Amino acid sequence: MKIVSPFASTGSRWLGAGLVLLSLCGAGALQAADTVLGTGPSASGGPVQTPTNPKTGVWTVIRGAGSSATKPAPATATPSSSATTPAPLGALPPGSSAAAGDLLIKGYAIAIGGALKSDNEEVWGRIVSLAGGKGARFVVFSTASEDPEASAKQAIELLQRRGAVAEALPVAPKFSWVDLNKVVRDPALIAKIKNSRGVFFTGGAQERIVDVLAPGGNATPMLEAIWDVYRRGGVVAGTSAGAAIMSAVMFRDAPSVINIMKGKWVEGKQIDRGLGFVGPDLFVDQHFLKRGRFGRMIPLMMAKGYKLGLGVDENTAAVVHGDEVEVIGGKGALLVDLSEVKTDPTLGAFNVTNARLSYLDHGDKFNLKTRVTMPSALKLRGDKLDPLAADFKPYYTEELFHIDMLGDSTISNAMSYLIDSNRNEVRGLSFDALPKPGDQVADLGFLFRLYKGRGSYGWSTDEMGGEEYTVVNLYLDVTPVRMPQPIYAPWQGSGARTVVPAASAVERGDGS
Repeated sequence: MKIVSPFASTGSRWLGAGLVLLSLCGAGALQAADTVLGTGPSASGGPVQTPTNPKTGVWTVIRGAGSSATKPAPATATPSSSATTPAPLGALPPGSSAAAGDLLIKGYAIAIGGALKSDNEEVWGRIVSLAGGKGARFVVFSTASEDPEASAKQAIELLQRRGAVAEALPVAPKFSWVDLNKVVRDPALIAKIKNSRGVFFTGGAQERIVDVLAPGGNATPMLEAIWDVYRRGGVVAGTSAGAAIMSAVMFRDAPSVINIMKGKWVEGKQIDRGLGFVGPDLFVDQHFLKRGRFGRMIPLMMAKGYKLGLGVDENTAAVVHGDEVEVIGGKGALLVDLSEVKTDPTLGAFNVTNARLSYLDHGDKFNLKTRVTMPSALKLRGDKLDPLAADFKPYYTEELFHIDMLGDSTISNAMSYLIDSNRNEVRGLSFDALPKPGDQVADLGFLFRLYKGRGSYGWSTDEMGGEEYTVVNLYLDVTPVRMPQPIYAPWQGSGARTVVPAASAVERGDGS
C-alpha cells in the first residue's frame, strides 16, 4: 500500500479530492494519489470528489476522462445539519514541502487502544525497538491530556524503562502560559523532533492534538516535522486519543455509541479530521471492544466511504507498516470490512447488511492489500475451526441472545462463541435504556444478527492457559427496530396472569 502524507505541497487550504475518495476507489486511486490533489479532474484522469449535500456529508465521486460513472458514497447515518459545514472531512490537506514522489512512508504507525498498562512489555518494548532500540530518541506530546505534565512524565518513564531517551515538548492547551502559535513554529523544538526516532502521543481529548498541530486543517511546521520522522522510518505511536488521530477522519467529541447509530452527529463537532498516519483507506478507533464502539464505527465508515476499519481494544496495539497490520499486547482488534455491504434507505434509520467482521488476536497479522489474515504461530499450533469441515466438532451448542450487543467485549465474545458453535447465528439488541427527555427517537433500537457465511472460520488455542480465538469473516446485519417505552412495566396490576412462586430451597429438600 502506498501511503501518501495527507499534507501535500499545494497551498494552505484543505483540498476537495479526499481520503474518502481514495478509499472508495481502491488501488487505482492510490496509484494516482500523486496527482489527485486538486478539486478538479486530475491530470491523469483520476477521480475527484464534490459534495452533493454539504450539510449531510453525502458525496459523489466523479470520474475523470474515460469514465462516465458516478457513485454516491453511502450516507445512511445522516448527521445533523444544524451546524455550519466545515471543510470536507478526510480531504488531503496541504503543507508538506516534499515532492509527492518523496512521500512514501517508511515508518511505523502504532495505534494503542488506551488503558495501556505499564507492565505491557510487548507493546512498550515494540515501540522502542522499532525506533532503533536502546538509545532511541523520543519526543512525547501530552497535548491531549487534562494533566499534561503528569501524563508526559509517566510516558517518559515507561519509554526510558525500555531503553529509550525521551523528553516532553511543552505543547498543550492546558499549559496556559504557553503561546501555542509560537511553540508549533519554534525552530529549537522542531529540531528536537527531527532529531528523534519516535513520537509518542498520550491520551486525553484528541481534538486538542488536531487543533494545535493542524488548526483549520493547516499543517504547522511542527506537524511537518513529525511527518518527516515518520517518512524516514521512525515511529509515530499514540494511545487512546493518540490513536484516534491516526486515521484521516476521527471521532472528535462523539456522544454515546447508540446516539451515533441514531444519526445524532454533526461534522466538525462530533466527527472531524484526523492526521492520517495510517493512510487514506483505513479508519481507526480505540477503547473498541471494551466500549462496544463497532456500533459507531460502521455508520461513520458508511457515511465517509471507508471500506476497512480497525478497532483496537484497551491495553492492545496495532502496528501499521506498509501493507501490514500486526496486533500486539493484551487482547485484540476488530477488523470491519464493508466492501460488500448493502443498506435500505426505506427503513428510515441506520441499517446495514453483509458487513464482514474479523477478530484479530494478539500476534495475528492482516495484509491491507490482499485482505489476508495470518494467525499467530500460537494459533496455528492450535485447532482450526471450519464449520463446513466434515470433522468439525463445535464446543458450544446453546442458542444465545444478547440484550446489549454494545456491551463490554460482547461482540468479540459472540464471535468466538459462534465460530466454535453448531449454531449458524447469534442475535442481540441495542437501545437507549435512559433516553433524554424530548428525544424524538427514544424508541429507536437496533437488532444485530451475526452469522456464518462464505469464508467463515477460525483458530483457537488454550496454550496460554485460557481459550483464545482468531475469527475470520463472520457477517453482520443491523436492522432498526421499535422498542416499547417504557421498556418494562410492573407485573402486578398489568393484567398479567398470576404465577405460582417456585418452591423454596428448604421445601425442595436441598437447603441446609
